[in-house]
Amino acid sequence: MFGVGTQELIVILILVLILFGPRRLPEIGRAIGKAVRQLRRTTQDFQDAIEQEPPEEIRKEVEKKLSENISREEGGKDSESG
Repeated sequence: MFGVGTQELIVILILVLILFGPRRLPEIGRAIGKAVRQLRRTTQDFQDAIEQEPPEEIRKEVEKKLSENISREEGGKDSESG
């Protein structure tokens, strides 16, 4: 998942156990689990939002805004040079 192998994971777990003790381990596990769940949910919501609007409509909207910006810039240059 994050490029962490089994040995690295064991070392991390041992360090967490030493630093926080066995009593806080379940609390830390729950907090990490909640964070991972929230991250997955947010990622899924983001993907759903992207998939709701078809790419063709997005492309047309971007082209429209770009052409508006270009015409505004060209209009500003004409008034500056005159």
